[in-house]
Amino acid sequence: MNRSPKIYLIHAGLVSMKPIVDSFVKDWPQAHLAHVLDDSLPDELARAGRITEGLIERFRTLGRYCVAAGADAILFTCATFGTAIDAVKRDHRIPVLKPNESLAQELGTHPGRVALLGTFADSLPSMMAEVEEYVPSAGARPRIELHVVEGAFEALRRNLPDEHNRLIAAAAARFMDCDVIAFSQFSMTVAADITRSTVARPVLTTPHACVRKLKALFSDSPGAHPWT
Repeated sequence: MNRSPKIYLIHAGLVSMKPIVDSFVKDWPQAHLAHVLDDSLPDELARAGRITEGLIERFRTLGRYCVAAGADAILFTCATFGTAIDAVKRDHRIPVLKPNESLAQELGTHPGRVALLGTFADSLPSMMAEVEEYVPSAGARPRIELHVVEGAFEALRRNLPDEHNRLIAAAAARFMDCDVIAFSQFSMTVAADITRSTVARPVLTTPHACVRKLKALFSDSPGAHPWT
């Protein structure tokens, strides 16, 4: 691909936008980004209590819009809509990524102990399911400890980022004996630096993992574009 790939980012909330943009700026500034925001999706999911056929169709409509607009890949940044995103994957040949799958792939091959932190409890089971999907059939399995950082998500929604970051770093400090700290949500990325200074352990985030995967997919290596 001679031109810069056009990556459509689909968001269900404003809090996910800055972390992924910052990750692209740092790790792959050549990518051309386009954004679609529908912040009514979480409220509809909360009212329904499940991913309905109507929600799935809304996601498929978003996917069709991006493809019609010339997307080379689509990245969803909303972690609780896995079934709906799977439907979009089936609709199109271009890469369509869930927010957690890239980090899940990395963790699935990690042989050590991982502290997987989340500020939204519903994000952890879906993340664990994806990690299990990528665990190799042979070899060491990751030993993952789950932890919900109570109060952090509410602090972020109240526009208290320092409190959000402090709570996450304090929670991570409880897992000093783990080899890796991983965050299960895009919105947590703003706490990565303070967490690294607190725990002196590798801190993996979902946005950076997504950018690493997309950049590798669009490398110039032969056979790097199996969807074309």
